[in-house]
Parts: sequence; structure tokens; C-alpha cells
Amino acid sequence: MIPAQVEYYRPNNVREALEMLQKFGEDAKILAGGHSLIPAMRLRLSTPSHLIDIAGISNLTGIDEDGDYITIGAGAKHSEVANSYLVGEHLTMLAEAGNMIGDVQVRNFGTIGGSLAHADPAADWPALMLASDAVMVVESLTGKREIPAANFFQGLFMTGLNDGEILTEIRIPKPPKGTRSTYQKFVQPASRFAIVGCAAMISGTDTIYNARVAFAGVSVKPFRDTGVENALKGNVRNEVTFSDAASKAAEGVSVMSDHFASEKYRRHLAKVYTKRALVKLL
Repeated sequence: MIPAQVEYYRPNNVREALEMLQKFGEDAKILAGGHSLIPAMRLRLSTPSHLIDIAGISNLTGIDEDGDYITIGAGAKHSEVANSYLVGEHLTMLAEAGNMIGDVQVRNFGTIGGSLAHADPAADWPALMLASDAVMVVESLTGKREIPAANFFQGLFMTGLNDGEILTEIRIPKPPKGTRSTYQKFVQPASRFAIVGCAAMISGTDTIYNARVAFAGVSVKPFRDTGVENALKGNVRNEVTFSDAASKAAEGVSVMSDHFASEKYRRHLAKVYTKRALVKLL
């Protein structure tokens, strides 16, 4: 189908984009990579009157080091995150995930910020933000505020962004030395979205003193699995510990069921991919 008629704007900076967003209100949509919005517009599921393209705003891109944090511009492409030296050095799971997203065209045009703001339950980045304890920096005409990942993802396609706000940056604390991380997923072959994706990060050479495990694709929003984390903390890093922890995956969680996978199958895959992720960290 052909999208409804829309006015297209390309602001030069964030301030201009925010002013347009305030001016047009609910009739406006922010466009970054467009891989979710444009298909929705073609199907007339989304019919904005005004489209504000922020892809060309230079200060929304870039991956940098800021003291104990790695900062990622919301406009950074998936491929840029995947190929970043800083990301690869400190956060292996983000580099792995970036290379698993979509196809070459999607990775080279889609943005991390667009994915996070869209909050598709099958998207990879939201679970990785939870596992890495990231903070989302959002801007409005009244200033900036920071939203921890745990508070940012609120439901099916729902985030902590308020009207008139734009996600501009992601801040991720550098993990302690000796921390290992990975992202493993069972993909939907056509879209490459996660039917189940598991992000795992553990610290400790012999005994695990910290663990963070988060899922994509399992429930209507990404979640940290505290049951798995508690089964890891304080125990020796070996396959026995990992098997026991993986058996607790998605306990007490409302699991999705759709035409890609039933609730029972997804729950089973959550355990399988938790163990695959943890064993890789050996």
C-alpha cells in the first residue's frame, strides 16, 4: 500500500526537531532509520501528517568514552555499534547483537535509538540495555533527563518517553574487569527478530559475584531474570551452576504465544538459550 500524504521535514539539530515536535503535536512522528515506522505507514497503521527526519543530525551519532561510561548516540547505526572498538572491548554482547540484526541494509541504516524508542518486544537492543544497566538520555524543550533502562520499557511498544521528548543518547557503565558477556538468540528467519533472545553478563573469575541476565522476545516487554541471576551469584562458574540457573529461566513470567511460537515452546527456548549464553561465558 501507499502511505497517506505527509509533510516531510529535516531539522538541522535537536532543538529544531523538538520545536517541530511541539508545533505539530500528535500529528507528528519522529523518523530515524524508518524500519518500523515506514512499514506501519504503508499499511496505514500509522498516519502522521508530519514526518520529522532526525537521521541527519550529526550530534546524535557517535560512540565515545566518558569516564566510566560508554556513550552511544541514539542515531548510531546497528553496524556502527557492532563494529565499535569501545563496544567490542567492554560490551561483547552489544557487538554480537549488532551483527545479528536484520540484514546488511537494516544494519547499515537502522538506528539503536529508533529500536529502543519503538520498544518492539522482539527487538534485541532493549534486553541488552537491561543487561548492561544502561541509562537513556532524553531531551525536550525544557531540558534533559535520564531514564534507567529498568524504567524505560513499560509494556508492549510502550516506553518512558513523554510527549515532546526525543531519545538522544544511551549511557552504559563500563563493566568491571574480568566481566564477560554474550547475546544468543533464536531468530525468526524472515525478519531476524528474536523469538527468544538472551543477554548474559557475569563477573568473577572462579566464583560469580555479579550476574545480569535479560530476555527479548519472551514477554510483552524485555525483562531481567532475577531467578537466573540469583542462582548464579555466589556460585562457582562451571557448567553445573549454569545448568541449574538456566532451568529457572522465565519462571513466574507471563510468556507470549503467537503464530511464531507457543507459550510452552518459548518457555522451553528461554531455558535452552540461557544455558547456551552462560556456557559460552566459560
